[in-house]
Amino acid sequence: MDILITSTSFDDSVGKHHDYLESYNFNLTKLRGPLKATELIPIIDQFDGIICGDDEYSKDVLKKGAKGKLKILSKYGVGLDKIDLNFAKTVNICVKNCLNINNITVSEHVFGLILTYLKNIHLEFNYTRYGNWTRLIGTDVYQKTIGILGLGNIGKEVAKRAKAFGMKIIAFDSNPDMAFCTKNEIKVSIDLKSFFTELDILSINLPLIQSTYHIINEEIISNYFKKGLIIVNTARSEIINMKDLIIGLKSGIVGAYLTDVLESEPMAPNHPLTKLPNVIITPHIASRTKENIEKQGIQAVTNLVTYLFNKEIEDF
Repeated sequence: MDILITSTSFDDSVGKHHDYLESYNFNLTKLRGPLKATELIPIIDQFDGIICGDDEYSKDVLKKGAKGKLKILSKYGVGLDKIDLNFAKTVNICVKNCLNINNITVSEHVFGLILTYLKNIHLEFNYTRYGNWTRLIGTDVYQKTIGILGLGNIGKEVAKRAKAFGMKIIAFDSNPDMAFCTKNEIKVSIDLKSFFTELDILSINLPLIQSTYHIINEEIISNYFKKGLIIVNTARSEIINMKDLIIGLKSGIVGAYLTDVLESEPMAPNHPLTKLPNVIITPHIASRTKENIEKQGIQAVTNLVTYLFNKEIEDF
C-alpha cells in the first residue's frame, strides 16, 4: 500500500514509531506539511492512507482522494479543524486522531509559558547571555485566578497543575464535569461574559468549531476583561479575533498573549505579534516532547494499520 506522511513532527523525530511503521513494508512518501489544498489535489488520489498534520483537507481535496484509493486520514495529533469531517463521511474516508495523547504535555507547556512570562525568564536569559546582570521584578502565580476556557482533557490537566500552584480556578465549559470540579475546588461559571471579569490569567483549551470561532473578540475584550488579563493559547489561533487582540494588547486591556498557535503556520514574516513586547510565541511545540512524539506516532500508525487491515475503527 502507498502511504503519505506529511507530519513533520512524526518524520523529524527519532523513536519507535518509525520502526513500527516500517515493519509493514508500505511504500512510503514523505512531504513536509502542512500542505495547502492546491498541493494535495494533484497527488492525494495516489495514496491508500495518510499520516497527516494540519494540512488542508477541503471538500475538493477529499473528493479527489475518494476518486482514487484514499481510505484513511490518520491525524498525528488531536485537532481536526482542517478536515471537512462531514464530507469525509459522505465519501467513506475514515478520519482518526490521537485522542487523550497530548493532555499532560500540553498542560505542562501552558505553565511553561505562564512562568516564563511572569518570572521574566525569557528576558533575563537574553540579558545574562550577553553579560548583563539586569534584575527584573517578577510576579507570583500563587493565589492568582486562572480561568480555564474549555474543561476537556487538556483543560482538566491545566486545572490540576493550577491547583498545585495554589491558584484560584474558574472554568467555563458547555458541559462541565461537576464531580471533577468539586474534587478540585473549581468554580464553574455559567455565563461566558462574567467568566472573564474575575481572571488574572486565561487558558484557552477549546476545539476550533463554528461556535468557538472568534469567541474572544472586541466586545469581550473591551467590556468584560479584567485589565491586564494574560491569555495563554495552546488550542487554535482562530478562537481569538487577531485584530481585536492586537488592539487589546496595545491598549493594556490584555496584559500579555502567550501562544503556541498562529492562524497560519509557519509564522508569516513580520507577523504583527512579533512587534509587541507583551507577547511570547512558541512554534506549535506544546505537544512536541520526546516522550509524547513517540506515543503520538505509535497511535497514529496504529489507527492507520488497524483500519487498513482490520477495519475495526469506526469513522470519526
